[in-house]
Amino acid sequence: MAHTHSPTHHPAAAAETQAEILDLDAEVLAEYATAIAAWLPVRTAPHEIVDLGSGTGAGTFTLLAQFPDAHVLAVDSSVDHLRRLRDKACATGVLERVHTLTADLDAADWPDLGTPDLVWASASMHHLADPARALRKVHDALEPGGLFAVVELAGLPRFLPATAPADRPGLEERCHAASAHFHAEHVPHRGADWGPMLTAAGFTVEGTRTFAVDLAGAGNPAIGRYALTALRRVRHSVADTIAAEDLAALDRLLDPDSPHSILRRDDLALRTERTVWAARRTR
Repeated sequence: MAHTHSPTHHPAAAAETQAEILDLDAEVLAEYATAIAAWLPVRTAPHEIVDLGSGTGAGTFTLLAQFPDAHVLAVDSSVDHLRRLRDKACATGVLERVHTLTADLDAADWPDLGTPDLVWASASMHHLADPARALRKVHDALEPGGLFAVVELAGLPRFLPATAPADRPGLEERCHAASAHFHAEHVPHRGADWGPMLTAAGFTVEGTRTFAVDLAGAGNPAIGRYALTALRRVRHSVADTIAAEDLAALDRLLDPDSPHSILRRDDLALRTERTVWAARRTR
């Protein structure tokens, strides 16, 4: 009999899961992060960069590689994420180019970001309770002529074919439909059009581009681990709303010891989109 795994609500476990998915995201989607950074319409190579909501450093290390003369200030509310980021910077020999700052961007006291030439915020703005305030704060901090890059998920990633699993085809889409209701209540800014909000904050939006991701999972075990971690998080938001048969099928997929485990499938693919808005402070 397969063992089912109930989601844990322990804060330390939740933080570990979040860090794991951020690291997997960086590993699997590194090529796309590099393409986004290369696309940015910078006028001159930036020297002072802020990675706002840096997590464990996917954006930080992409930007360090893209702009080899730059220093990056990584800002995040998680002490653990920033510790991981510093450890990676030390291991890769770039620690002298990285500074970290622990800050809650929803707190009354906005952190001192200095006067950066470039601010990067990847998959972080939609988590804020008042993103309009954050956009204004970034505008005022930027050097005149500086650029703000807002990178957001156009949708949660998909991994399974529509015919899977065989006993409950279409399971993943039903789970995502149920999860959409959860996120509409708890993360209302996910999927927002940031262009009008950036304009309202005083920016000039100079470009928007969507990068489509479609990566085959065969021969890439990281995609299997990414799917497992991502769908475990989806389970947490839908366990009380999807059909019992769907929940049982999902638990079989999420059990690493099950013969039906998602880690054992050879038909996985990572399908998602990333949209970037490039906005300039013109005055």
